[in-house]
Parts: sequence; C-alpha cells; structure tokens
Amino acid sequence: MSMFDTILKTIAGSPDDVVNLADKLGIPPGLVEKAIAALAQAHPMQGDTVELASAKTGLDTGTLSQIVAQIGGEGSLTEFATAIQNDPGSLASLLDRDGDGNPVNDVMGMAKGLFNKG
Repeated sequence: MSMFDTILKTIAGSPDDVVNLADKLGIPPGLVEKAIAALAQAHPMQGDTVELASAKTGLDTGTLSQIVAQIGGEGSLTEFATAIQNDPGSLASLLDRDGDGNPVNDVMGMAKGLFNKG
C-alpha cells in the first residue's frame, strides 16, 4: 500500500485508494500518483496549486482540479504535502520514474498511452 493509499483511507468521501481514484477518473494509477505528488509539492508554494502542478507535470488543469476535488479539496493536500516532506525520496521516485531529472517526459508518456487507446 502506498503512502497515498494510507492517506486516502483517512479522508472522508475520497476514494479508498489510488486505484479506485484512477478508475473513477479514467486515468492510469501511476498518473494519479504523479499528479497527487505534484499537487502536494505545489500546495505550500505561493501561487495556484493546480497551475503550479500543471506546469511541473504537463497535465492539464482540468484533470488536476478533478483530482483535488476527489481527494477532499485543497485542505486535504496538506496531509499529502506533510507525507512527502517526511519522505522526500518518495517524491522524486513518483515524479521522475526514469531518473533523468525531467518528470514531464514520464507524465506525458503515461498520458500518451491513455489517449492513444484504440
């Protein structure tokens, strides 16, 4: 169980885990994890959380806004941000799967797979 699954189980009204959230949104679970990580990282920063996460991941703001709504709103992002702050290595592995220092290509690769379904 991922740290995000653990947090989702504690938030009333949210899906119980990343897989259920992904199913609800119709996107891959790995993409949901990357989105939550980027949102959590952007949450304490100055500026709009969704726009900052979109710039970091390349995901559109509509999808990110849906994720924020599903996980309990901006207030719930504090729990995710705290979890990532307590384990910063988890953020790097979630956002940059191939370890090249650029998370955008990883997220875009997942998104292409989503939209190229036959």
